[in-house]
Amino acid sequence: MRALGLLFVFVVAKVAMVAGHSIALSPWTPLAYFWQDVLVAGVFAVLDRTLPKPASRIIYWGLVLYAAINIPVARAVSSPLTWPMLRAARGPLSDSFLVYLTWQNLALMALVLLVAGVPEKMPEPSRGRNGAVVILALLALALGPLASARIETLGLHRNPILALISVPGRSQAHADTAEGWQASLAAATAEDLSALRGIARGRNIVMVSLESTAAQYLSLYGSEYEVTPNLTALAHHAVVFENAYAVYPESIKGLYSVLCSAFPTLDSQPEAYENVPCNSIASELARAGYHTAMFHSGRFDYLGMQSIIRNRGYQTLEDAGAIGGNRNSSFGVDEPSTVARMLSWIDALPRGQRFALTYLPIAGHHPYETPERGPFPERQEIGRYRNALLYGDAALGTLIDGLRTRGLADSTVWIIYGDHGEAFGQHEGNYAHTFFIYDENVHVPLLIAAPGQIPGQTRVRKVVSLVDVAPTILDLTGLQMPSLYQGHSMLDSLPRMALFFTDYSLKLAGVRDGPWKLIQELDSGRAKLFNLERDPRETTDISRENPELAARYRHVILESGFGVFGKPLPMVAARKALTEPPPEVAH
Repeated sequence: MRALGLLFVFVVAKVAMVAGHSIALSPWTPLAYFWQDVLVAGVFAVLDRTLPKPASRIIYWGLVLYAAINIPVARAVSSPLTWPMLRAARGPLSDSFLVYLTWQNLALMALVLLVAGVPEKMPEPSRGRNGAVVILALLALALGPLASARIETLGLHRNPILALISVPGRSQAHADTAEGWQASLAAATAEDLSALRGIARGRNIVMVSLESTAAQYLSLYGSEYEVTPNLTALAHHAVVFENAYAVYPESIKGLYSVLCSAFPTLDSQPEAYENVPCNSIASELARAGYHTAMFHSGRFDYLGMQSIIRNRGYQTLEDAGAIGGNRNSSFGVDEPSTVARMLSWIDALPRGQRFALTYLPIAGHHPYETPERGPFPERQEIGRYRNALLYGDAALGTLIDGLRTRGLADSTVWIIYGDHGEAFGQHEGNYAHTFFIYDENVHVPLLIAAPGQIPGQTRVRKVVSLVDVAPTILDLTGLQMPSLYQGHSMLDSLPRMALFFTDYSLKLAGVRDGPWKLIQELDSGRAKLFNLERDPRETTDISRENPELAARYRHVILESGFGVFGKPLPMVAARKALTEPPPEVAH
């Protein structure tokens, strides 16, 4: 009876998780959403009959409590807890999780616990009824995977226990490369920026990674709201890339792709990258005589970040612990304190010493805390987010003014980009940044600003990737690119595509090439194709109308290594596809 009770608990919890989400209704829907719950309840039934009652009761209530805990998580981010999510759910994110302990979520959790107590007081069913239950369970298990393949559930069909079991990986990080893998299939044109080669020679480099900043929220990229006035002003003397993409919608492995110009690996942990060969951009600049430093308003011990940044050529490394300042949230300290520390560091350098400064702010990170209320409504998360971007931009403005007052404006080149985006429900179940790869997750601002070298604003439409940042900086400074780099300089005229992936919940990989974008769900094999020139909000999947084009981009993704467990990216270029002309496509 306790196993049936556990199944009922899972069903109630699942209903609470999916409430408010759009669900595809068909005869397959119940099987798609509940067959994994049947499987876990069935395994528990075997344990319940073989283990002593006290042990069985402990397991039962452990499973119940874990199902209850997953309710606010799944309601917020459309996913039960996975191993990557559990790794992230530590001190630095405590404020983010406390936001979702609302009275509604607490009430739903209490309901599950109340339901779980009912089986303890009910008699065991008869043998005949047990036999019928077993037959129905076996039927559900036989048809469940087929139902899940037919119904798009966004991963909410997963039982919380199985979500933990299916996600962890033991792959190792690598640094293999394949020449020409980025070459465009779309016959797209690409602007030639070779005139910018060498403009940073002898000049300072400042690289700023804007936390959780998607392109679509900035007026620089068409938003009606001005949340980064200082960035917009700096862009008056800049090359603005309109189609730049993060490799991975999370900060730590995304930072690896920028510093090392290399792709992280599916199902890998940041600690695996500590000993991966890497000619980081900081190492290359330090070797060329730059004094290098990284300042982070957060903490380097977050999610294995130490493995990404240590021994990568930074002569100075300071995070929230070293900077001090005022606590902004559990994630770090206030941005003005970080900016003041950076300017003090610049002041302490020998006169005329070239420097390469990397600034990692945290403004923009959930829960979007700011010291003072901003102009946007605080009741909505998007309003708090805009206030956080505005607050972070004010600190950037202080840094810009600090260099100007020190007479360094004309001798400094800026590379500013969003480390990844942030989602607010533009697509079903898409909140925060790590779980999907729609444009709100991975399309980021990117600009190269040089007030002393670039007289006006140039907007560039070609597709680029953040894996191209390091090669581009070396091209700007006139330095040679290491052979290990998987990215390419953005200054040449070769059209390329950008690849990106996520594995925090569902395993998703995607490619942007000219107007085309394909998103591949690696576990189920589903793929969606969009024409972003005609459908910038990614609302209409046209893969059925263009099966050949979709198949070719799927081939690029799978052959590049996204689709093979533990296989480094990129390993194999889809060279056969490159030799064929693009098929006729529907719009």
